[in-house]
Amino acid sequence: MKCRRCGEVAQVALPSHHTGFCPACFLDFFRGQVERAIRRHWMFGKNERVLVAVSGGKDSLALLHVLRELGYDVEGVHIDLGIAGSSELVRAWVEGFCRERGYVVHVVETARDGLAIPDVKRSVRRPICSVCGKIKRHWFNRFAYEHGFAALATGHNLDDEAARLFANTLRWDTAYLGDQGPALPAEGKFVRKVKPLCRLTEFETAAYCFFQGIRHWHEPCPYSGGASFTGHKRLLGDLEDTSPGARMAFYELFLRNARPVFEAAAKRETSELTPCAVCGYPSSGEVCGVCRVRRMVADGNAA
Repeated sequence: MKCRRCGEVAQVALPSHHTGFCPACFLDFFRGQVERAIRRHWMFGKNERVLVAVSGGKDSLALLHVLRELGYDVEGVHIDLGIAGSSELVRAWVEGFCRERGYVVHVVETARDGLAIPDVKRSVRRPICSVCGKIKRHWFNRFAYEHGFAALATGHNLDDEAARLFANTLRWDTAYLGDQGPALPAEGKFVRKVKPLCRLTEFETAAYCFFQGIRHWHEPCPYSGGASFTGHKRLLGDLEDTSPGARMAFYELFLRNARPVFEAAAKRETSELTPCAVCGYPSSGEVCGVCRVRRMVADGNAA
């Protein structure tokens, strides 16, 4: 196969696009897909400060790097979850990556807020992944809001978005389907949330990291075993193998044809948010979910 753009030998085959690229042209393609997502969904401009949620995996490191390449004003934030034997290693990896490339990265330690994830796991009966996700989303948003960033960018790629859409469709979850998309506008103490990698697959992000020399963290979270999300990705991956482009069509057609309907329904069904009595951030009750979890951890430790 020859590169679609320059005619040299292609090293990256992209069946969903019916094409292939040499390394240099693939990098241009990757940057172009990010810029297309940013422009199409009105994510942010060159004059706005953007905070990137950095986990240490390939997607978040690639996102931080490509946004800097494209000239955006970006900084990173990493959440140290306080998991012994894991969190300190990931944190060191992220800090080392950013130090080598001259990127600014901030670190939030959940243990300082009474929410070290091992303590949370011992104190709650719900699946720890969902609780951990709630805590991380709270702190990503809170840090972005309190430090004046216009938008919070996450490394969710097309595989992530399609798998989430598939899961929400299986449940016909109106609220989540109404919120699903590459960009959510700012509202009150919620900053704008954006996903600039929404047009790129995990394979494409991995290839970008390889050609850019970005070494990323590979080890999974010790608590992540058995997550249903992985199975949904695998199902859609099998579909993509037999019908290249199906994943993108599933996601893009939802955004164009179905999301407006679910968005309107979700607005009718969603109760008004009020400031949490403890932290002051938006909550559906008197006390937000994160503050309730913190209280449970404190009570458990006291006992």
